[in-house]
Amino acid sequence: MRSDTERNRRQLIKAAAMLFENSPTPVSLAEIAKHAEVSTATAYRHFSSVEEILHAFRSQVGSELRDFSERQTTRGMARLDAVSRYWVSLVLEHGGAMAQMRSHRGYLERLREGTGYLAPQADALAEPLRQTTEELGLGDLGDEALYLWNALFDPRDILDLIKSGRTEEEAATRLVAALRGALSGWSAAMDRPAGHTR
Repeated sequence: MRSDTERNRRQLIKAAAMLFENSPTPVSLAEIAKHAEVSTATAYRHFSSVEEILHAFRSQVGSELRDFSERQTTRGMARLDAVSRYWVSLVLEHGGAMAQMRSHRGYLERLREGTGYLAPQADALAEPLRQTTEELGLGDLGDEALYLWNALFDPRDILDLIKSGRTEEEAATRLVAALRGALSGWSAAMDRPAGHTR
C-alpha cells in the first residue's frame, strides 16, 4: 500500500477504537471518518462498514498477542498463563472497542471458516494450549481448546470482572485457573461413555 493509503487506514482504525471506547451509542462510518480527519468517501474506499473496521482493529490486537506469544521462551502452562494475562492487559488497554465484537455465528464456525480477525489470536494460542494439554496429560483437544479459551476470555466478561471490583491480576489469575479446570473437565467428558453422568 502507498504510505498515504496506509496512514489513512491506520487513522480510521485508531479513530474507531477511540470512538467505541467512549461512545455509549452506535458509531457511524461518517463519524469515524470525521474523527480520523479523512473524507467519508475515503473511509468507504478502505472499509465497507463499521463492522469491517472493528474486524481490522481486532485483527491488529490479535497480531500483537501473536507477536507476544512468539517471543515467549517458556512452554506449556507457563506460556499459556503469560499469553492469557497479556490478553487481559490488551482488553483493559483497548476497553470498549474490544467489547464491540459480537457475531451471531459461533466461534468454532468462524474459526474453521478462517475468519480473518480470529486467525492471529488463534495463532497466538494454539501452541500454548497444545503444550498445556500435553503437560496436563489431557491429549490434544484441538480447536475445542481454543473454544474454551475464547469462552472464558471474552473481552466483555473481562471488563465486567474489572467493573465488579476485581483487579487485573485477580481477574487474570481466576480466568487462567478456570481455563485449566475447563480443559481438564472437557477432556474427562470426552473419555466418558455417552449417557454416563458420574
